[in-house]
Amino acid sequence: MMEAAHKTLTPTGRHLRLDTFVRLRWLALTGQSAAVVGAQFGLGLNLPFGWCFLVIATSCWLNLALRIRFPASYRLSDDSAALLLAFDIVQLAGLLFLTGGLQNPFSLLFLAPVLISATALPPERTLALGLLAVGLATLLALVHRPLPWFADGRIELPFLYVSGVWTAILLGTAFTGVYAWRVAEETRQLARALAATELVLAREQHLSQLDGLAAAAAHELGTPLGTIMLVAKELDRQLGPTASPAIAEDLSLLRDQVDRCRGILSKLTSMGEENEEGETFLQTVTFGHLVEELVAPQRALGVAVEVVRQGDGPEPVCRRNPGVMFGLANILDNAVDFAESRVVLEAGWDAERVTLTVRDDGPGFPSEVLLRAGEPYVTTRNRDRSQNPDEVGGGLGLGLFIAKTLIERSGAQLLLSNITEVGQHGALVRVTWARHIFEREVIVPHRVAHNSLRPLTERDAAPI
Repeated sequence: MMEAAHKTLTPTGRHLRLDTFVRLRWLALTGQSAAVVGAQFGLGLNLPFGWCFLVIATSCWLNLALRIRFPASYRLSDDSAALLLAFDIVQLAGLLFLTGGLQNPFSLLFLAPVLISATALPPERTLALGLLAVGLATLLALVHRPLPWFADGRIELPFLYVSGVWTAILLGTAFTGVYAWRVAEETRQLARALAATELVLAREQHLSQLDGLAAAAAHELGTPLGTIMLVAKELDRQLGPTASPAIAEDLSLLRDQVDRCRGILSKLTSMGEENEEGETFLQTVTFGHLVEELVAPQRALGVAVEVVRQGDGPEPVCRRNPGVMFGLANILDNAVDFAESRVVLEAGWDAERVTLTVRDDGPGFPSEVLLRAGEPYVTTRNRDRSQNPDEVGGGLGLGLFIAKTLIERSGAQLLLSNITEVGQHGALVRVTWARHIFEREVIVPHRVAHNSLRPLTERDAAPI
């Protein structure tokens, strides 16, 4: 389920709309045009005005062509986006060549396309664009037209200053690129992980809704089944001894099958009825029943799962939460997967706390997992698989993140550590609730009578 969610959510995670690039380029072209016009006519600097506007016009033509050729909602592939950003770098280099090279203070704008790439494109494309920007900056440090100046003078900055600007571009490209990529990647991972969590919860909710549909179906089918049973009895009474053996056998089979159907429906309907203590099945459960529900699917997997209960006072009762059940089951699954031979569940409670501790005798948590506990895409399964090629499957690192998120939403605290007792080893996960939080949603529902399943009389049946 996790892998399916990951594959569903990642293919278009980086792809940006063409409209975004077009709007950003129009903004850049506006700034470039304003700078050229202001320097030429406002400051009176001697610029190659025509050539500068020819370079700016090439970007305008490209923008217009893209706007005409593609719709505004079109999403660019990684290669297409990288080519557009590379064009922007080359276009900026052309303008800087005409206006003083790296002596022009606007040379730091080389960082802009690299920064955009770092936030939207894979690292290899960002590296290629960074190398292109640094390469063109190196060329401009050596070959360029003079820096435009007033008509009555000329300025030539020392090469040491130009070298400092080149170094600033190099370091700025490297630092901002890595920093922006790291921040954007963490945001993307968190968004995908949360989307995967919602997908898992939606599927769990669909399963929970089936319980209600089953109870509703049992309620509605009770009356027609009772009518069929009544009609079969009437036919048997009317025919009596005169009925042929074949008809008598068919009527007996019909009654048996109706009884069987009513028995099945009674079991389905009992899921919504109260027990003797006024609790609702699958809605309100004791702490012990919750633990047994977690452990039952694991008993046939070859790893001994031991349950230890230590309680002080009455056993706590909680309302069944599919999210918490999923999170606890995920933790127990991991313990069984990594255990050598034994897993221990310690269920404890008192007047203040409710605690569930999962211990295993496996290798324990690696240091990187403990340091980044609860973050998405932290896993050791792929590493273990590389050490054991015969092992099937691998982890995406979402399981622990989803489990921690779901459990902490219920008001619990989750602690991950390794067993440090002498002569023992393995991982330890402890989930702790304040008792009043654990029991806060317990509601004793009113008893509902399912009259459709009671034996029918002749007054209940439709006229024959």
